[in-house]
Amino acid sequence: MHKLPIFLLILILAGLPTACAGNMATSASTPAVTVSTASPETVSEDSPKDCPLTVPQEPAFVPPSPYDTLNSFKDYFWFGSNSLWTIIPQNGIWDGLPFSPSSGYTQKVLWWRDGYVWIEEPEPNLIVTGERLDSSDPPLRASKATNAYASDIGSAMLVGVDIPTAGCWKLTGKYNDVELSFVVWVASQ
Repeated sequence: MHKLPIFLLILILAGLPTACAGNMATSASTPAVTVSTASPETVSEDSPKDCPLTVPQEPAFVPPSPYDTLNSFKDYFWFGSNSLWTIIPQNGIWDGLPFSPSSGYTQKVLWWRDGYVWIEEPEPNLIVTGERLDSSDPPLRASKATNAYASDIGSAMLVGVDIPTAGCWKLTGKYNDVELSFVVWVASQ
């Protein structure tokens, strides 16, 4: 197995989100993304009971072939539908994220959809937005989507997000007319 793709995957997955139970891929409109200034805040590494973290779907979502055989995501679960899905940590917590006073906490989020081919769509039509649920902080800032590929993740879409503060965050990905939301607890350093 190649060490570089695994290393890149570890960097990418240095903390993935969890969403509200019951969120499914649906059609919806896309809110605007706003740039904000980050402020350090101390919050617990444990999510509070009032943060509606996403839990595995019942029955568990299994992505289509060839993604159903990827075993690189120990301690994570697939979330979404064949139209749009992501991967979420079992505990719903992004911790240990890099922090900068100018941009906040930084995370890379992988997204997949059935039929997506990274070389055919290098800049996928995926828009990611996010809002803090437990405070009125400014929304997160998301990069333009790009393509990603490695033998251990397959053909995926990648978006970098800057989260201004720690806390309970709902992220939404929209690809054409399909939308998927999830909630993650962002722990302070």
